[in-house]
Amino acid sequence: MKKNRINYTAYLDRIQSPEKASLLIKNNDVLGVSGFTKAGDSKAVLPNVAKRALSEDVKVTVLSGASLGYNTDADLAKNGALHKRMPFQADPTLRKSINSHEVLYVDQHLGQTADMLQHVDNFKIDVAIIEAVSITKDGFIIPTSSVGNSPVFADKAEKIIIEINTTFPESLEGIHDIKFLKKQPHRDIIPVLRSETRIGVPYIKIDPEKVAAIVFTEVPDSPAVISDPDEKTTAISNHILQFLEKEVDEGRLTESLLPLQAGIGKTANAILSGFVNSRFKDLTMYSEVLQDSTFELFDSGKLLFASASSITVTEECLKRIFNNFEDYKDKLLLRPQNISNAAEVISRLGVIGINTAIEFDIYGNVNSTHITGTKMMNGIGGSGDFARNGYLSIFACPSISKEGRISHIVPMVSHTDHTEHDVDILVTEQGLADIRGLAPIERAKVIIENCAHPEYKEQLMNYFTEASKLGGHTPHILEETLSWHTNLKTHGTMKIEEFAIH
Repeated sequence: MKKNRINYTAYLDRIQSPEKASLLIKNNDVLGVSGFTKAGDSKAVLPNVAKRALSEDVKVTVLSGASLGYNTDADLAKNGALHKRMPFQADPTLRKSINSHEVLYVDQHLGQTADMLQHVDNFKIDVAIIEAVSITKDGFIIPTSSVGNSPVFADKAEKIIIEINTTFPESLEGIHDIKFLKKQPHRDIIPVLRSETRIGVPYIKIDPEKVAAIVFTEVPDSPAVISDPDEKTTAISNHILQFLEKEVDEGRLTESLLPLQAGIGKTANAILSGFVNSRFKDLTMYSEVLQDSTFELFDSGKLLFASASSITVTEECLKRIFNNFEDYKDKLLLRPQNISNAAEVISRLGVIGINTAIEFDIYGNVNSTHITGTKMMNGIGGSGDFARNGYLSIFACPSISKEGRISHIVPMVSHTDHTEHDVDILVTEQGLADIRGLAPIERAKVIIENCAHPEYKEQLMNYFTEASKLGGHTPHILEETLSWHTNLKTHGTMKIEEFAIH
């Protein structure tokens, strides 16, 4: 019955075990693997590459759409199988290897990886590993729960390995919208005029001669782990909803808003969940990832349509979706990430981008990636694609953490991913700062007053007051700008009893 998913008979004699297929991958190869935030990734061949590295000299570079599921990244890292990884990851073991320089890491805007591959001719892809629901009669790939960078990987690769995952229903066929973009400057307009606009075909077109192996797997996607909304995330969601309600009341938006985008994780999921009980209606999404909250909004009748690059949900949500897939099939599209994250489309549609931060500073600069300025957490993901190009750029985080030892609002961020020029709204559980049209010294007062935790508000204002005495368009005391971070490293807290100017 498994072979019934292969409608191109020439592939039948290329069916292999995952172990044998993994032998096609050689030392120093560059791999382009499907997968976007744990969805639609290699669950058979790539784990076997990690196993081989325990006894063989196999070290590879791995490119994906975004993070991989299960322990794949961890096993590749700890077994010494990784030379370089890009453009995103979210695994603690790999993170440790990156920060110790055992693995090189390229943190990249998710909308730019495909363009880089098209323009850097010497950046070859030796092997593409792509997960599929089935194979068309022409030998083309019907993807599973993500598209990511798979089209460009398949195009650039010398060889292609297809993993057919039979845990996915064949009814997924039809939800993908694949359009291959030409190399710049010969690229056509991307004619997405609404979230639901279909511009491509429901399969990844490939050269069948490149297909070196077909393997089967029955391993489902690694389920997302999302905590229920708590007091802080609920407060953040409410602040954003109240802000958007005001935008409607003042005539800048309608109750259908504009297409929504939200990052991944607990905070982003809670923010979107808040729309279920809001006044807003007939909503749409143009995003990267569809989380549990997306399907809550579908079920509530609030959401009409969602476009993204992957479906990344909890195990319970996944079962509900696939058991009732016909209820959702005509309400969503999955696209390549250079279209889901395309600046042109994001700008045209006027997407409202809602993303999370590690910290932001009193002038509106945002750090999304580095702990104390040096240690990589996960990566910038697609937040920059939406922050720079959307109608509204919203960043959220808690005001404090670690029992108050850390303030997430600081004098100067320890690493800058999104400059003040690309940020419109900052929000914590304490409140929301609308910094549109404000000069730096105006921003500082609004951010401190609305977003800072009471335990740090006076400390932040003292810094700003003393810095302002020194003048400058964006006042800083250079000797003190990162003192909060150094104090945390030295004393385990950002609280400074008495701010001193050296």
